[in-house]
Amino acid sequence: MFAVIRTGGKQYRVAPNDIIEVERIAGEPGDIVELGEVLLLGGDSPQTGSPTIVGALVAAELVEHKRGDKVIVFKKKRRKNYRRKNGHRQALTTLRITEILIDGKKPSETNVAGPEPKTADAKKSEAAAKAETKAKPAKAPAAKKAAPAKKAAPAKKPAAKAATKKPAAKPKKS
Repeated sequence: MFAVIRTGGKQYRVAPNDIIEVERIAGEPGDIVELGEVLLLGGDSPQTGSPTIVGALVAAELVEHKRGDKVIVFKKKRRKNYRRKNGHRQALTTLRITEILIDGKKPSETNVAGPEPKTADAKKSEAAAKAETKAKPAKAPAAKKAAPAKKAAPAKKPAAKAATKKPAAKPKKS
């Protein structure tokens, strides 16, 4: 039996005991992760979902967190002195598929990773924090500091008098 699941915006064809790398998922190594977006179940009687199959679930053991290979992004426009170089390393999670479950069954392992459910106390504390921020008076705008006195501009020197040129003396002829 196999299944097609969707996680991290990508689709994966998985079967029990397969090892796949997906974009990072919350959890610690050894936790069991439930992947609920099952698009297709294959085997003796294939099932397709619209878009997902209700009650189908894929259980996987979180093996490790790691980072993918570095990808270099280099942009250049010739003769324009435009060059940009960026690098990127994707955060990845390695999963080992343990079970493909149908009809709303739960995985056999007990430690399930996923978002922590909010309790009533947590909801109350969030509401209290929001009320507290609303109850605080708005800060009065800070008084403006006096700008430092500007230095006086240096006095302008009187313009030099235009020198009048005297005509050059002509040599006398004798």
